[in-house]
Amino acid sequence: MPASFVTLRPDENQARGIGQYAIDFLQGKYPDPEPSVWKMVERFHLDSIACAVSALACGANAPKVLRAEALDYPVAAGKPGATCLGSKVRVSPEKAILANSSAAREWDSNGTNFGYNPARGHTRGEFGHNDFYPVALAAAQVAGLDGRTTVKAMIAIDEIRGRLAEVFALKNYKIDHVVHGAIASAAVYGALLGATAEQIESAIGLTVAHYIPFRAIRAGKQLSDSKGASAAISTEVAVNSARRAMRGFVGPADIFRNPEAIFCLFEKPAAKGTSPIELVLSTSGDDFAVMGMHFKLGLYEHQSAGAIQGLMDLLKAHPTILQDRQQLKSLRITIYEPAFGIIGDPAKRDPRTRQSADHSMVYIVATLLRKAYEQKAAGWKELMLVPADYDDQALFDPLTREIMQKIEFRHGGPEYDAKYPDGIPTTLEIDHARVGHVSSGLVMYPEGHARNDSGNLDSLLEHKFRLLAGLGVEDVDALYRRFSNVAGKSQAEVDGLLDFRIRGM
Repeated sequence: MPASFVTLRPDENQARGIGQYAIDFLQGKYPDPEPSVWKMVERFHLDSIACAVSALACGANAPKVLRAEALDYPVAAGKPGATCLGSKVRVSPEKAILANSSAAREWDSNGTNFGYNPARGHTRGEFGHNDFYPVALAAAQVAGLDGRTTVKAMIAIDEIRGRLAEVFALKNYKIDHVVHGAIASAAVYGALLGATAEQIESAIGLTVAHYIPFRAIRAGKQLSDSKGASAAISTEVAVNSARRAMRGFVGPADIFRNPEAIFCLFEKPAAKGTSPIELVLSTSGDDFAVMGMHFKLGLYEHQSAGAIQGLMDLLKAHPTILQDRQQLKSLRITIYEPAFGIIGDPAKRDPRTRQSADHSMVYIVATLLRKAYEQKAAGWKELMLVPADYDDQALFDPLTREIMQKIEFRHGGPEYDAKYPDGIPTTLEIDHARVGHVSSGLVMYPEGHARNDSGNLDSLLEHKFRLLAGLGVEDVDALYRRFSNVAGKSQAEVDGLLDFRIRGM
C-alpha cells in the first residue's frame, strides 16, 4: 500500500491539527500501517522493557525514587488507574508514566532518533528517544484498550515526536529534546481517553507554555538524575495537562503560531500569522518515523556507536592488539559536531558518575578496550556494555583510566559534519608498537543504526534483552514472551502486562 500523509501547513493551527491527527489515526480513519511498522515499534518497546527492568533491579536512583513517589498516589477503589512495572497497585496515570518512563530511560540504552528525513527535506537533526511508550500502556489500562490499539498509540507517539524532530531543532536553543515527546504524549494520551481536538490543543499549549526544560539539566562536569529522568518528568506534566484540559481547563491556543512561544520566538516565521515549520505526519503505508530510528546495543551515548564499531572492526582485523596491552601507544577518534561537543567535552575526561561516564567518549572506548584485553575477545556480544561497566569499581578501574589517557579526540571539521545526521561519521585509529598504525576508515552506519544492513540486529537485540532483563527476573524467556506481540494481546492481557516480579521490588 502506498504511503499517505497529513500535512499541517505553517498557516494553520498545527496544535489542533496534531490533536485531530491523533484522534483520526487511533480511531481507524486511515488504513493501518504496514506490518513492518508494527514489528519495528514492538522491537523498540521490547528493548525498552529490558532497559527498565534492569534499572529497577539494579536500584538505579531516579527510577527508585520516582517509583516510590508514584506508589504514594494510589487511586481510590473502583477508579481507573495505571500500574508501575512490577506492581499491582493502581496509581494516578501520570505518576505511573513518570516512574515507568524514568526506568526505561535511566541507562540511556533505549532507542534514538536523529531527526533526519532527506526525502522530504526535513533534516534539522534533533535528538529524541523511545521513552514514551508508558503513555500508551497507562492510557490502555485507564481506558480498557486492547493490544492492537496500544501499539498503534505507540506508533502515533513516535510519529509525532519523530517528525517534530525533523523540522525543529530544540538543541539549537539549548532546549531539551524531550519537548517533542511531551507534545506527542499530550496528544496521544488525550486521543485515547476521548479528548476533542480542541482539548488536545489546550493540552499541548499548556505543556509548551508552562513546562519547557532547558539543557541545563545536561550541563556540568558530573551529570545528575535529571539527565535520565528528563523525558519522564516532561511526560508527567504533558499527561497531566491532557487530563486538566479534558476537565475543562483552557490553555494557550495555537501554540505553534504564538509569537511568544518557543517556536516563533526562536525561529522567525516566513510570514506574519504563520509558524516556522511544516509538519508532515504519516497515516498509512510504511513511511513512518519509527522506521528511521536507531537501536543502542548496550549502555552508551548513541553518538559513540561509530567509534565502538570502529574499535570492534580493528580488534577483529588485528587480534595481535589484544596480546599485550603495553604495546598500545595511542588511540585517536575523529568525529563530527555535535558529538564532539557532547561526548568529547573535556569535562567528561574524568567522569565520576554513571550519567557522565555514559556520555564520555574516552570512557566508553577505554572500557570496551579494557574488557577486550581481559576477555581476549572482540565483538558486540562479547563486549556489550552493561550496568556493571558503570559502577564505582569500573569508573575508577586503573586500566581503564590508563587507556583513557592515551585517547585523543578530534573534530573532523566540515567533511565529517556534513555526513551527520545521515550517519555517525567516525574514524578510529590505533598506533601500536607491533601492529603499527591502523585505521577503521570512515564508519557511517554502525550496528543498530537504521541504515546498517549487516543482518545482525535481531540476534544482537535478543542478546541485549537477555543480558539486561536477566538482572531483574528469574525467567527471561517468560518475560520475553510476555512483551512480545503486544498488538495481539487482549484488553485483559494488556491490563495485567506490568504485573510480574522484579528482583528487589
